[in-house]
Amino acid sequence: MPEAKPCIGILTSGGDCPGLNAVIRAVVKTSVRLNYDCVGFLRGYEGLIEPVSYLPLNRRNTAGILTQGGTILGSTNKGRFSATVGEDQRISIDPAILDQVATTVRQLNLCGLICVGGDGSLAIAQQLFEYGIPVVGVPKTIDNDLGATAFTFGFDSAVATATDALDRLHTTAASHERVMVLEVMGRHAGWIALHAGIAGGADVILLPEIGWTYENVCSKVLRRDAAGKNFTLIVVAEGASLPDGGLVADVNTSQQQVRLGGVGELVAAEVGRRLHREVRTVVLGHLQRGGNPTTFDRVLATQFGAHAVGLIHQRRLGEMVCYRPPDIDSVPIAEAIGGLSRVDPNGSAVKAARALGISLGDCPDLVSPFAVPSASKCEDAPLPTP
Repeated sequence: MPEAKPCIGILTSGGDCPGLNAVIRAVVKTSVRLNYDCVGFLRGYEGLIEPVSYLPLNRRNTAGILTQGGTILGSTNKGRFSATVGEDQRISIDPAILDQVATTVRQLNLCGLICVGGDGSLAIAQQLFEYGIPVVGVPKTIDNDLGATAFTFGFDSAVATATDALDRLHTTAASHERVMVLEVMGRHAGWIALHAGIAGGADVILLPEIGWTYENVCSKVLRRDAAGKNFTLIVVAEGASLPDGGLVADVNTSQQQVRLGGVGELVAAEVGRRLHREVRTVVLGHLQRGGNPTTFDRVLATQFGAHAVGLIHQRRLGEMVCYRPPDIDSVPIAEAIGGLSRVDPNGSAVKAARALGISLGDCPDLVSPFAVPSASKCEDAPLPTP
């Protein structure tokens, strides 16, 4: 009886994003060329335990998925594998569940399991690895907040969606002389808000990393009015704290993460109250997760998938592929989940935003970051044109 071929498994966990199918396709195509069978587990980690659910993957049933959004394997951020409750709070997985996973791995002759997910999902992968399960990680999050990689796939697609929304809001805001507030995703990091705000010509960008005040936001609106620009676009990340330090969220006492959202409505209401004018809010929500991946995300996701198989083939287990321009590299998963990637208040993108006259809400009057020693300090300087 011929010996069974070694098999590579893959699962997609956590929130969906554009590019997941590109990873799956790359894993399958690369595995076949190295003479591995391939299976995909359904609904993330849940597919690994009773009732075990998986799909044999081949070139035929993964043909044409490169450009498709979502994931053909399904995903979940709930269930029996909850690993994260907010930042830096880890939950240990029940050893009985880990034993079930190990049994599935043995029965399917898996030589490696590729886990595609964000920090919470990769924290689960790390626990599996510590239990002796042959795991490799692929970073996935539209927030781009995972440490050890310059970019995660899904981020560029989310920024494109948010930028398109700003382009559309720009015309209607100008037509009706309104202040428009766009709330975008970004739990711990404001990368989407910052990049989309710059690309979409926002006037104010509010981030989790930079404190802000209503006085400074309103000052920007009034100064635009005085310059004859009777509309203003404000972008706010869902994780941006209010001036009093509070977060806007649905409190959930279960083991799931707190669901953020609603800061845009509060900003709009307070700015409208203070300025006695009409302010409208748009919350993009899950629109940022849906749709087809951008060209950049297709290329990055494809490279991640191919190199993940390479790590398994080279027996470099417990590592996560990462993007260190211009190359794909790898780091231990434990290192990758050890810290989040946040916007640097004095980084080049923030400096560029300030140089363009975009308000970050922390200064009463805009100053050029190239005219003062520190971009994060508001010092006396001539008032620039809004």
